[in-house]
Amino acid sequence: MSEKVTGPASYFPSIEKKYGQPIDHWMRLLDSVRDKKHMEQVAFLKDVHQIGHGHANALVAVYRQEHGLNG
Repeated sequence: MSEKVTGPASYFPSIEKKYGQPIDHWMRLLDSVRDKKHMEQVAFLKDVHQIGHGHANALVAVYRQEHGLNG
């Protein structure tokens, strides 16, 4: 039995469906703005790649957590 995904990663299935790219694609794009602040990374996804705010914020939150960039 698989555990239910919660938090920002719970958006991932809808992100993949809506934007037609796997999550790894968005994580690789965030590598190019790794040194930016959280909201600058969100703006990058919104402005350059037309990702909605909630989806961009979820991607950035998980990216930053996985790369030890929070806090």
